[in-house]
Amino acid sequence: MKYYAEITGWGDEAKAFLKELNYIFNDNAPSELAEISILHSIGEMKGDIEVGDTIIIAEKAFEVTAVGDEAQKTFKELGHATINFAGRDVPDLPGHIMLKGDEALTEDDIVKGAKIEIYW
Repeated sequence: MKYYAEITGWGDEAKAFLKELNYIFNDNAPSELAEISILHSIGEMKGDIEVGDTIIIAEKAFEVTAVGDEAQKTFKELGHATINFAGRDVPDLPGHIMLKGDEALTEDDIVKGAKIEIYW
């Protein structure tokens, strides 16, 4: 396992974009960013996020299809990334981690204590 954290909360606007993208952030995010983010405990990265990795969010598995140039740095330093569910092999923006999966996240999936895991 490369990474483990648990969801600790979310901003009022965070669940509005679940089918397209979401913002994840350590639970010490500035308030203006916390408002639109899914917040999680601070975890230790044990390797870079790479194409082909599996990210599990609230028991749903997604394959990493692309990683933006800035995504590694911001995730390691701040626990922040924009998770984009479009599944393309080129990131839309430098901070995006592109994912594809069989099931979309729903509002019911985002609960306190739900896991965020990254595997090779």
